[in-house]
Amino acid sequence: MSKRNLLVLAAVLVIACALPFLVSNYRTFQLTLVLVYAIALLGLNILTGYSGQISLGHGAFYALGAYVTAILMDKAGVPYWATVPAAGVVCFVAGFLFGLPALRLEGLYLALATFALGVAMPQLLKYHHLEKWTGGVQGIVIPKPDAPFGIPLNSDRWLYFFTLAVALLMFALAWNLLRGRVGRALVAIRDQHIAAEAMGVNGALYKSAAFGVSAMYTGVAGALGAIAVQFVAPDSFNIFLSITLLVGIVVGGLASISGALYGALFIQFVPNIADEISKAAPWAIFGVFMIGFVYLMPTGVAGAVRLLSRRRRSQ
Repeated sequence: MSKRNLLVLAAVLVIACALPFLVSNYRTFQLTLVLVYAIALLGLNILTGYSGQISLGHGAFYALGAYVTAILMDKAGVPYWATVPAAGVVCFVAGFLFGLPALRLEGLYLALATFALGVAMPQLLKYHHLEKWTGGVQGIVIPKPDAPFGIPLNSDRWLYFFTLAVALLMFALAWNLLRGRVGRALVAIRDQHIAAEAMGVNGALYKSAAFGVSAMYTGVAGALGAIAVQFVAPDSFNIFLSITLLVGIVVGGLASISGALYGALFIQFVPNIADEISKAAPWAIFGVFMIGFVYLMPTGVAGAVRLLSRRRRSQ
């Protein structure tokens, strides 16, 4: 990483640490959700942007991570911080196992298979034999954690910094993973899978691993989202969540680590802006925003930022 990029990263971290003290508790809660969505979008981008596997059902892994956390906290009394890695492990296993049969599917067929997963998950969570664990349609209410060790922060600010720490860890792991051998293999499989396999790349293993890692990231995001919202219910994880995540990576920028943050800001704040512009048809305004972003920045916000940066350096 260049010195200039390190300075930019340091400035962003300073701003991120200062924001909770400059805005209201509600805005802090929204910023926490931005970090949660950024982790989920990063996971989906590993699968779709880097390995070329389209998923329309990642909301299912988000829901699984959220319910693992809620059940562990509510039924077993597990500390909130310990449920996050547990959700990641469960979702990694689930994603890897789902990725194995999905190896036979590509393109639109894989998209339809994942779409079916996203549609089925809310109904599975309502299944009456699972109600004693999932709470059925009523869901599960969990407490918001307080700052430990007497740290002088309210619950919203503490949860923001906790989520920020997890997000930094997940982004660092993704950067190391995608900038190395694994990332090159995934891009090779995405662009020319026959040539990649001829060069010795195990396509089946890398595709399944990408599905597992992607699901792990989304599950960690779901766990953090459940802790932030303090409530999980099946109808909170419908197919619209999966589509929203896909919109986020397209707007933010495919195959871009920083694009996850741009996409998270878009899906968190643009619907609110659209609602303020028109109470009668907010989603129509949201659609206009989305079309505008795609038209003006076809490579996503991250691609537009890279292009502007190159032009400034060339001047």
